[in-house]
Amino acid sequence: IDLVAMCVNDLLAQGAQPLFFLDYYATSALDIEQGARIVEGIAEGCRQAGCGLIGGETAEMPGLYASGDYDLAGFAVGAAERGALLPRMAQEGDILLGLASSGPHSNGYSLIRKIVERAGLDWHDPSPFGGGTVAESLIVPTRIYVRAGLAAAKNPGLRGFSHISGGGLTENVPRVLPDTLAAHIDPAAWPRPPVFDWLAREGGVDETEMRRAFNLGIGLVAVVASDAVAEVRAALEGEGETVFEIGELHPRADSAVLYGPR
Repeated sequence: IDLVAMCVNDLLAQGAQPLFFLDYYATSALDIEQGARIVEGIAEGCRQAGCGLIGGETAEMPGLYASGDYDLAGFAVGAAERGALLPRMAQEGDILLGLASSGPHSNGYSLIRKIVERAGLDWHDPSPFGGGTVAESLIVPTRIYVRAGLAAAKNPGLRGFSHISGGGLTENVPRVLPDTLAAHIDPAAWPRPPVFDWLAREGGVDETEMRRAFNLGIGLVAVVASDAVAEVRAALEGEGETVFEIGELHPRADSAVLYGPR
């Protein structure tokens, strides 16, 4: 599901509807049960995104991969009308709507693994921040925003989407903004999931690095004209998303993203 999500959420940021997905699965020796579980997960991601899984490639490479190890890659193709591509030109006073994430969303896991190791936890230990075991609480699949995002994109007041992946809000939101505007984000505008507080505390990670390494509870940001916020928010929530008003756009001085109360 994560593999599909990273592709289709990026397509959404272009205003495109995912059409189909292909996967590549490489391992030392094919384990039929493992392979079936992997394809089942990819198929579920495609169902959530409304796209087809039309094929893929499986490679056995003993000597390159250790026994039990495997590698996954994939890509998706989407389509959009040329005049409907995102982002549209954002303007001063536009509002930022943040859609809740389901967890770390496939990013920051090198740091997460190091913090879990430093904490002396086993993957099967009860999670110190809720959600079952340590492993179960950390591998909740990435949320796929395609259906909700495409519904919201029908509104002309929707300026663009920023998929919050590696780099967090700090590095991803500026990608949909002109050089003249900055995003003013209020970190108190949404509840931070306990996993991120635990990672910061246990890993001794400062707030600047947390904002760069993790999504901190926001998996997608919609840039919306102020007079269209109610309609766009209703469209997103109508598809089951949890939405927070997290900031607005101001003229840019130095930084492209500013944090603090609005």
